[in-house]
Formats: sequence, C-alpha cells, structure tokens
Amino acid sequence: TLEHPIHFSLIMGVLGGIPPTIENLAHQVRQVPNDANWQVIGISEDQWQLAAGALSMGGNVRVGLEDNFYLPGGEMATNGELVAKAAELTRNVGRKPATPEEAADIMEIDADHL
Repeated sequence: TLEHPIHFSLIMGVLGGIPPTIENLAHQVRQVPNDANWQVIGISEDQWQLAAGALSMGGNVRVGLEDNFYLPGGEMATNGELVAKAAELTRNVGRKPATPEEAADIMEIDADHL
C-alpha cells in the first residue's frame, strides 16, 4: 500500500499527452483521492489557464523555465517573474501562496534541504 498523503502531478500540454483543457483537468482531479495533494504542471502557453483552473479547484501549481518561457501576455520571463505571476494568480483566486517552509511541509521534505 501507498503511504498517505499521496502526491499527484497532473502534466498537461506535452506532445502525445492529454489535451490541456480545463475539462480534462477537472476529469483528472475527480480521479485523485480526497486526502491527496496534487499539482498541475502546464507545459508551454497552456500553463496559465491550467494554473488558474488548478488553483480554483484547490490544487497547487508548478512553474519554472523548464515548463514555460513566457508570462501570460507573451513576454519572455525569468524564473523569478514566473514565480511572482503564479503567486499573484494564487492571490487572485483568494488563496495564499505557500512559503518555502510551508511548501516543504506540504511535500513532506526536510526544509533544511531547500
């Protein structure tokens, strides 16, 4: 058996993968156990739409240059700008971005290794 909580990464927008739509994200989320943690990893230009959907559905998001180079308006971004935009999006849906320590706790990793 798996130890709980289980962590799921829902990866969307990759060639050959599930199409990156809110409907498909919602379908995947319905398959995740209620006591699990989950995040969406939106690849390329679909990242921001998927991030907004995930945050609205109670999930988490991952951002970074490994997934997407651009801000929502199409401007080239730095990693810091992507993180800042994700934090803004989190606040826009009425949630609070996790601190590094809170994120480590959610992911059950030792904060000393951050």
